[in-house]
Amino acid sequence: MAERGRVTTTEEDISGSSLPAARRAGLLVTLVLGGLTALPPLSMDMYLPALPQVTDMLRAPAATVQLTLTACLAGMALGQLVVGPMSDKWGRRRPLLVGMLVYVAATAVCAFAPGVELLVAFRLLQGLAGAAGIVIARAVVRDLYDGVEMARFFSTLMLISGVAPIVAPLIGGQILRITDWRGVFHALAVVGLLLTLVVWRYLHETLPPERRHSGGVGQALRTMRGLLADRVFTGYMLAGGLAFAALFAYITASPFVVQDLYGASPQTFGLLFGLNSIGLVAVGQINGKLLVGRVSLDKALGLGLTVITLAAGALVLMTAGVFGEVGLAGIAAGLFVLMSAMGLAMPNTNALALMRTPHAAGSASALLGTSSFLIGALVSPLVGIAGEATAVPMAVVQLSCAVAALGCFLLLCRPWRTAKAPAL
Repeated sequence: MAERGRVTTTEEDISGSSLPAARRAGLLVTLVLGGLTALPPLSMDMYLPALPQVTDMLRAPAATVQLTLTACLAGMALGQLVVGPMSDKWGRRRPLLVGMLVYVAATAVCAFAPGVELLVAFRLLQGLAGAAGIVIARAVVRDLYDGVEMARFFSTLMLISGVAPIVAPLIGGQILRITDWRGVFHALAVVGLLLTLVVWRYLHETLPPERRHSGGVGQALRTMRGLLADRVFTGYMLAGGLAFAALFAYITASPFVVQDLYGASPQTFGLLFGLNSIGLVAVGQINGKLLVGRVSLDKALGLGLTVITLAAGALVLMTAGVFGEVGLAGIAAGLFVLMSAMGLAMPNTNALALMRTPHAAGSASALLGTSSFLIGALVSPLVGIAGEATAVPMAVVQLSCAVAALGCFLLLCRPWRTAKAPAL
């Protein structure tokens, strides 16, 4: 393992050329990884303003249409369990390219789906294939960085990938001005194809053959079992997954809450969603530029989870009418605080967990991603359990997830006394 904060592969491993070229490739790799981590929010958020339209055009209940989000999320969760160990065995590049090609094909089929059932099925396939970009991007970061530098790099990725949720609903809203919801999937297919070409051209292999695992499925399962047996790793994994579930409850419910309950247009919804994403990105940069290296990662993570819990509690009180009729402004303010605090929770849970897994980055990344997406997929249907006439279920789900995340962090990670030695 390389010294903390240093690249763990040689400059030739990254670029295949001289030092100046390697430095240029480092910037390109950062942009490519940012694009890969931006693809999931693009896939989810460009589609959000179209949910009410899909409900009308396909003549399906809102709860059924929300399954198109759940299916994509579940696919991203399950796909990572397959792609992560594959990348530890065969390297990062080949599984990533195959996954991206399948993503493009599945997205194109979604654009022509005649009914909600087929749309749900191919959203699942889209998620399964798109999982390659998520899990391999994190594994590449673990290949290249360690310790504080890894936490900083995750915050940098959040800056790049954070542009996606800012612009995606705005782009989706503008697409709906000139075409219907199918145009959103046409645009996503083009984005996926362009990203595939960029990956093929610029992302070089970061896992040399001597560091790859030679075992098959059995070895991958044993590796994951060993990771889950580490109490601290599991604590970070669950804390990050539950925090993400609180975020995904917002993603799933907000189109109906903002547009149907409060009468906002798709363009207004996109603007509010973008502002929340700006908050998340800004706090993520504060974490990477100011806090990391000065404040322990555990303290920053604990602060983020606490703020998320307080914001979710305030949303429960507001949506339940405890403060009277607060209107869209009050709800938007609570969601802004909750989303912004994710900028502390998300990069630090990833960094703290991966710091313990230097020899199984792909499998560890798969478990981190799978837990987040799977918990989010299981939780998201609960936000519509009371119908479309109230935002209380959204707030209650967010508060429940936030309290559970904070509890896992404190009870399992025990940050006040746990040594940060690697698990493997």
